[in-house]
Amino acid sequence: MTGLWTIIAAVVSFAIAGLMGIWLIPLLKKIHFGQTIREEGPKWHNSKQGTPIMGGFMFIAASVVAGVVCVLLYHAFGVKETSLMSAKIFAGMFMALAFGAIGFIDDYIKAVKKRNLGLTAVQKLVLQFIVAIAYLVTIALFGGRTETFIPFYGMLDIGIFYYPLSAILIVGVVNAANLTDGIDGLDGSVTFFMAIFFMLIASYISRTGVSIMSAALAGGCLGFLIWNFHPAKVFMGDTGSLYLGGYVCALAFALDMPIMLILIALIYICEMFSVILQVLYFKATKGKRLFKMSPIHHHFEMCGWSEIKIVIVFSVFTVICGAVAFLVIAYGNYRIPAFTV
Repeated sequence: MTGLWTIIAAVVSFAIAGLMGIWLIPLLKKIHFGQTIREEGPKWHNSKQGTPIMGGFMFIAASVVAGVVCVLLYHAFGVKETSLMSAKIFAGMFMALAFGAIGFIDDYIKAVKKRNLGLTAVQKLVLQFIVAIAYLVTIALFGGRTETFIPFYGMLDIGIFYYPLSAILIVGVVNAANLTDGIDGLDGSVTFFMAIFFMLIASYISRTGVSIMSAALAGGCLGFLIWNFHPAKVFMGDTGSLYLGGYVCALAFALDMPIMLILIALIYICEMFSVILQVLYFKATKGKRLFKMSPIHHHFEMCGWSEIKIVIVFSVFTVICGAVAFLVIAYGNYRIPAFTV
């Protein structure tokens, strides 16, 4: 019966996201919420100028509605979870929405003010750390501990260091998800597979509420890809990409295994570090480039890869990372903490 709610969440979320595109895309066009292409980006992206942004509302609405309703129904008809577990689920949802709100502000500036860069980097980071800290404080108030799963070791209590490290990890992953959104269908595709593996892991360790959340995200991403796969009719914008990063973090923390983000969300992290390495190398060599362009998906574009090929290769890589993560959970000395059962 518990698995049924997971399936329902995925199907409902997919349907909502897919159907929303029918009226949302024309609306975004009507109010002129279109993408402004960066001058330093690949020249062939100029054809995407004016493509509607903020399409992330499709999977945001879908995952929130399907996830919340199915979790509540599961609680009503299934086994009730602890207040801590419920807090992790719903606080995680609010955290993702808050990151999406930051992205919305950024998109609004881009679309209405016609400033492609939107919020400044400092403004984004301050707002993002406020959201991450608020989430961690909320979990702590509901009795959350400072333990985390370490592969092949078990649960490790890292004490007070848990909070600053967690805040940095959350903000880092959220921004990495944002950097991954650069070509048609990429961010939605890799996040779909991340959500699938979080769903499998949650089901394996009997965290049904988290499994439902994961399924809702997977369904929403798939419904969005109907409209976002190449050639994209709509972009998710920062509204969507920051939401995805926050949601993925929420899933990992709800499972008490934030360290697994490094493996499951490795594509995000590779995208982020390709930008960091590019900047450091450029400064160290006084003008030379390590990659033809960063984030790294643009490097492969410059090497002649099609957008579809990049999406497929990056998605396959994410599937491999997810499979390894699942095996680590299955055989890496994972034990369900007693306080979260």
